[in-house]
Amino acid sequence: MPRLSVSPSSKPNCSPVWLISVLLGLLAIHTNAKDVLTVPQQVILSANMYTQHLTISWLGGAATTFDLMILRTELNETVFYETVSVTMNQVSGRHQWNWTSVEPLECTSLSIKIRSRDGQTTSEWSNTQILQGSDLPSNEKFQMYPQDRIVPVGANTTFCCIVEEGLLFGTIRYGNTVMNTTRLSRRSFATTVVNQELSGETGTNVVCFDNLRTKLTGAVVFVGYPPLPTDFVCETRDLTSAVCQWKEQRDTNLYRKRGTRYSLNKRNCTLSSPEEKQKECSVAQWEGNFTLVAVNPLGQYSLTDSAEINHRVHPVAPDNLTFVVHAWNATVLWQWEYKSYSSLALDCQVELASQGYKTRGVPDAPDVWMWMNKDYTGQVIWKPLTQRQSHGLITGYEVTLWSPEVNFQHTELFSPDTYAVPVNLTQIATRSSDNKVMATVIAKNAAGVSQPASVLIPLRLTDVEPFTVSRAVYTDRGFPLFWQRNPNDTCAYVVEWYEASCKWDCPVEWIKLAAGNTNVTIKSANLQPGVRYNISLYSSSSEAPELLQHWQGYMQELVPSSSVLLSTTQHDSDIVLTWREIPLVNRRGFLLGYNIYISGGSQLTLLANLSDLESRSYTVKGLSQGLYNFTVKAYTSAGEDKGTTASITLEPYTDWLILEILASLGIIALLLAVVTFICYKKRKWVKKAFYPDIPEPKLSGDWSRSQGPLNVKPSPHSLVHMVEKPEWDSSKEVLVVIPEEDEFEGDEPVDTDEPTSLRYYNQVVDERPIRPRFPDSSDSSASSLDSACTDVTYTGIQTSGSSLVFQLDPQGSSEGQQPQADLSVCGGGGGGYRPQMQSRAPSDDIGLASPEPFLEPQAASAGGYKPQSSWHFDSPVDAGESGGLALSLGSPTSVASTQFLLPDGEERAEEQRQPSSSAATWFTNLLSSTKP
Repeated sequence: MPRLSVSPSSKPNCSPVWLISVLLGLLAIHTNAKDVLTVPQQVILSANMYTQHLTISWLGGAATTFDLMILRTELNETVFYETVSVTMNQVSGRHQWNWTSVEPLECTSLSIKIRSRDGQTTSEWSNTQILQGSDLPSNEKFQMYPQDRIVPVGANTTFCCIVEEGLLFGTIRYGNTVMNTTRLSRRSFATTVVNQELSGETGTNVVCFDNLRTKLTGAVVFVGYPPLPTDFVCETRDLTSAVCQWKEQRDTNLYRKRGTRYSLNKRNCTLSSPEEKQKECSVAQWEGNFTLVAVNPLGQYSLTDSAEINHRVHPVAPDNLTFVVHAWNATVLWQWEYKSYSSLALDCQVELASQGYKTRGVPDAPDVWMWMNKDYTGQVIWKPLTQRQSHGLITGYEVTLWSPEVNFQHTELFSPDTYAVPVNLTQIATRSSDNKVMATVIAKNAAGVSQPASVLIPLRLTDVEPFTVSRAVYTDRGFPLFWQRNPNDTCAYVVEWYEASCKWDCPVEWIKLAAGNTNVTIKSANLQPGVRYNISLYSSSSEAPELLQHWQGYMQELVPSSSVLLSTTQHDSDIVLTWREIPLVNRRGFLLGYNIYISGGSQLTLLANLSDLESRSYTVKGLSQGLYNFTVKAYTSAGEDKGTTASITLEPYTDWLILEILASLGIIALLLAVVTFICYKKRKWVKKAFYPDIPEPKLSGDWSRSQGPLNVKPSPHSLVHMVEKPEWDSSKEVLVVIPEEDEFEGDEPVDTDEPTSLRYYNQVVDERPIRPRFPDSSDSSASSLDSACTDVTYTGIQTSGSSLVFQLDPQGSSEGQQPQADLSVCGGGGGGYRPQMQSRAPSDDIGLASPEPFLEPQAASAGGYKPQSSWHFDSPVDAGESGGLALSLGSPTSVASTQFLLPDGEERAEEQRQPSSSAATWFTNLLSSTKP
């Protein structure tokens, strides 16, 4: 058995495995310590019995999430169990949670415990803390909670009854209604009243009985409203102190110690008659700004008022009234209670009584103004008189128009509910050189007529106003207006305003200001949001009103009620968006600009923002073909309108495409012209490079003499010499000897003076029968040579008397080369001798089975010598049409053959009918031109 020996002097070996084990152990200890959450400690409970709030605080370590459980202690029923997030107070280091109970906290004891939570990991529960209720055995008496509770109308309230020890629970009645109850503990029972209605002045009783109705207990609940004061206004009577009045819009139903308390500028108000709806409170010094605060147990409400003291004077009655009577008049004297009244411009009303009848002074003069259109028509308008100004019932109005220059005057009566009269001053304007007409309005009542109120109407108004339009900004008090005062100006002012969208016979409002004013704030109940108003300042003098300044403004700006009228057009690859201006009545605010969007699906992408209102077009450049949707939205300070969307499909630009085609054709034509010009200038080089001259054969002899008949005798060198080969393959092509006299039968003349020439046809020898050329030539078709390959030697070529024709092999010869004299035809190869096609008229072929020329299949498919199948007659016309090329002047003959190869009539006619290429002819003429 091996032993492990350790030397005392050996050093310990700290292996990496040991180090890793230590680290893992420390990490496990740290993780385990982290997983163990701190149990909440030092749980403290704090209760507010009136508000039914319970405050719970504890020390909870680093955790921020806790489970809270609240139970009814006696019955161990869960009232509240939730996981809550609570942050630690950095000062006290404690966590705190507030909970509001539905039942009064006195009803029964509550047990509270808490534990820390981190995800799914929780600590142990804390020690249970108990909030003691009033149902402990030590507290034996009959009890009802809550006592004297004040709640708003429509609230829900839970009441609980604690039965006296030794008794059994009976019922709970709310007013005259028996309520359903729920048991909370051994002695405690609860009920909930929902949507509570107004109680009486002394509240509503909630009574609890035992089962024998021998004992009872109860509580009172007061149901009412929070305060709501209205019509708060402050006035002065002595020009020093202030008296503020207001009304209660509704009865709070809470009185005495639960009633509403008021304070004015943080000073308590003592009301002389708190029960009256009209309430009044005074302060010793006028402060300009006043704040009223009304408070009761259900809430508070505040109102403010501000004004200059001279605008809120409520005059008191004259004091120490005396009079001095004369025969025809009387003098009335009086004094003012306050000396400060001497600085006020007061209007006094005197009432006379004679034998029990009262005599009144007449209506005040009405406030008159005018409005003129651009065509000498307009309106004379005035404000209705108030009850104080009319001094009785108004019976009518009298309106007079007169012009002293043309001696014109017209008076007309109107009903008491008329406040505007249309006027037409066209006739006066044509007859008068003056620039104004006087309008006078008089109000009537039972006591008489008022003083006349007049206004000058200008006959000629300039179309272009010489003033720039300023912008008036509305505040919570109205439109504040300011202007510069002319030191030499002693005239009063008139400020008028009307809807800017109105052009004819507009309803106008106005105020008149004394001379020396430089500002005013316009406020009217008729101002509407989203409506632009024109505001004008006029000087009011003995002459016609003169326009001094002009404003425009909105009480409240809104988004435009309509969108622009959008249209799209295409220019090349660009799209031009154009739109019309939104009508003034639909703008509902000052337009700040336009936003242009491109829509892709349900999303809008902003392309541009145009702040220049005069620019109502936008160009989207460089778009590809396809469908596009564009949206244009106008916006004010209140936001954008709904926008208008227009779609356009970008098509290929037709005009540009036509231009491209024309330009391409022009470039091609220009290139052709340049090439033609260069070819013409360099025609000799082009002809030499691409179309060289082929030298004609030079033959000796006299060619100028007239041509005689062709010599068709075969030359001695036209004989065919055959060299036999010992090998022969029956599947190979061979030459079949056909006697010349057998080929030509009938009336064809035969030259018997010359030796007989043999004509050879390449023929495939196999088991299939050989198709005879003529029906009766079976003897000759059966003959064949023993040699499979025959060498054919041409010793001479038959030519005509005027020209020499060479048949060139396109594969075996090149331009300018002469044909070889000796050719070897091998029956086993594909380049051997091929027969010439014989074409004859049906009348010349005796015994032919078909007028079609005979052609061996193997011969047609071979790639060697091709038979001549077309030629030209010897004619000057044909020679000229061919461009001067050397042509055969006689009937062509086959090599080593004495037979003429004459085409039939149809084939010649078909060839002549084929038109020559005009381009080839033009190019040939160009190259062959001899012009310099």
